Amino acid sequence: MIPNAEPRDPYAARPIDRPAAVPLEPDADLSVLDEAKILAAPDDPADRPAWRAALHRWRAEARERTSYDDGVYADPAGRWASTAWNVAVVWLWDEAVRDWDRERFDAERLLATYADVGGLDAVVLWHAYPVIGVDPRNQFDWYDVPGLDALVADLHERGVRVFLDYNPWDTGTRRTERSDAARLAELVASLGVDGVFLDTLKEGDPELLSTMAALRPRPVLEGESRVPLARIVDHQASWAQWFADSPVPGVLRARWFEQRHMMHHTRRWNRDHRDELRSAWVNGAGVLLWDVVFGVRVDWEHRDRHTLRRMRATYRALEAWFTEGEWEPLTDLHPDATAAGVFGSRWTRDGVELHTLANPTGATYDGPLLADGPGAAHVVVGDGTVPALGVAGLVRVPTGAEPPAGLAALVTDNAADPAPTRPLDRPAPVRVTPDRATGRPAADAVRVQPGERTLPVTWRQRETGLYETAPYVADWKPLPPRLHQLREDRRRVTLGAVAVDATEVTNDEFAVFLAETGYRPAEPNRFLAHWVDGAPAPGTGREPVRYVDLEDARAYARWRHARLPTEDEWQAAAGEPGWRRGEPLVWSWTESEHRDGRTRWVVLKGGSWFAAEGSEWYVDGGPRDPDWSVRFLLTQAGTGRSECLGFRCAVDLVEDHA
Repeated sequence: MIPNAEPRDPYAARPIDRPAAVPLEPDADLSVLDEAKILAAPDDPADRPAWRAALHRWRAEARERTSYDDGVYADPAGRWASTAWNVAVVWLWDEAVRDWDRERFDAERLLATYADVGGLDAVVLWHAYPVIGVDPRNQFDWYDVPGLDALVADLHERGVRVFLDYNPWDTGTRRTERSDAARLAELVASLGVDGVFLDTLKEGDPELLSTMAALRPRPVLEGESRVPLARIVDHQASWAQWFADSPVPGVLRARWFEQRHMMHHTRRWNRDHRDELRSAWVNGAGVLLWDVVFGVRVDWEHRDRHTLRRMRATYRALEAWFTEGEWEPLTDLHPDATAAGVFGSRWTRDGVELHTLANPTGATYDGPLLADGPGAAHVVVGDGTVPALGVAGLVRVPTGAEPPAGLAALVTDNAADPAPTRPLDRPAPVRVTPDRATGRPAADAVRVQPGERTLPVTWRQRETGLYETAPYVADWKPLPPRLHQLREDRRRVTLGAVAVDATEVTNDEFAVFLAETGYRPAEPNRFLAHWVDGAPAPGTGREPVRYVDLEDARAYARWRHARLPTEDEWQAAAGEPGWRRGEPLVWSWTESEHRDGRTRWVVLKGGSWFAAEGSEWYVDGGPRDPDWSVRFLLTQAGTGRSECLGFRCAVDLVEDHA
């Protein structure tokens, strides 16, 4: 932090995110706009013709400066990106796409989840963060998931394109002899995905770009935030993430430069998305749906989901207008509409005009909308008014002209789909309460004194939070020190009489369980991967058992008529005499599962022998004091089994065993 600097308002846009004023002088140097996020609209409507002229001059000059070649956009193999308006970021283990009961991926489940926004054109299958760093696995290891290839194929069958996520900051986990670019190319080819999302990057590095360009079909690259002007040539999409706009929304710089460059507006922590929707609509741009942010629900309001549903229906029915039509931003409207603060873009093709209108004011406008012109206007979004802070859409077909195919159905569907008024019910996480376990405690078990007590807790304030439901609601791009800050609290808890194993369950003990029960998990992936020929390696029998997931640990505990300790019981027991940690040091599963209908997570305790270094995005590793807690998102298909995760058991004490 700069000494004596004013503290940043976490809810206000940074200077770098604000729109760039467009010089209106005929001889102005317009290259100052080359790296803008948004080209701001003028305050005075009288300046709009000069503003539009400046935009056209800037685009022509910028293309000449960069020797622009549109070959990538003309290639039929990647043309889908120009019409991929609705894209969702989905954690692989989100219950929107993962059927946890049947332990399989479900493409239909995903499409049903997003049906009320009009469906999906593409999905980013997120995989590693925020669990990466819990052990040495690298980002590519976290994509080694049984059934993932089938999910990609199922989504393709349903017309949904698939992006993988690339994390360039992952340098502190398991290394291989191959470069990231080579590993990524192998993954793209083996899974048959369509694109790569470049996490934290505006653009790919030269090796990545050349490696991706050699693949056939060439995957679409989408960067996070502002794409450099020179890279629009080979990055067909980009996020408009936390782009602050002018009071009258302006023009997305990259979208104006190349009308086929797809941009996806997103403010991941917002619960009100009307600003993004207005800007996207007048720019013919897409939206990134991120309603669960790294395991935290930030659900969209019904109102905004309905708006996006009508927008996407229009995008799909009239896509050629947005990709090939003549785009006039801040087009002339009826003088009454302009005076009321309504504005919009006009997209013209074959004489037919599509008007995408928006209202940034707090009052609904119900007067005339279009300037005088020939033909009839048809309402495709809304009810003929422009709601406060909302959008509307009209198509004007000249007299005698052929209406666009699908226009009648679009008008009919719009009229039958009124805006909802019901509020959104956001479900709170529910803790899974374990059954009492009254087996006999181990002879050396640590007894926890029952009753109320205060436990200190320390955690890293990552985007997952700890127990809170959403740690950064309405933040404008959470940054340090708020992001990744260390947090401390004191929790008032009530503990029952419980005995917790003095140390972790060992390989030998787990082998006895297998021999007596014949237990085998439904998905064997990574199960006891450190054993040799189905048995502990010589000399490791007394080491903590590893490569067991939460359900494996629970199965062992049930066999012993025990359960896992809660995180509070684990922490309280760790402060009592007799407590021990096995070697190698491993994190402990605890009985702390929470579910919110989309994500399942637990609290890990204890730390481990491994610590990934080089990035703040990793799970904090290494040995940890008992008060340290990590909110750890649960996964399936064996990916939760780790060489750095073990467990111990607990029993509830009754009079006979006290």
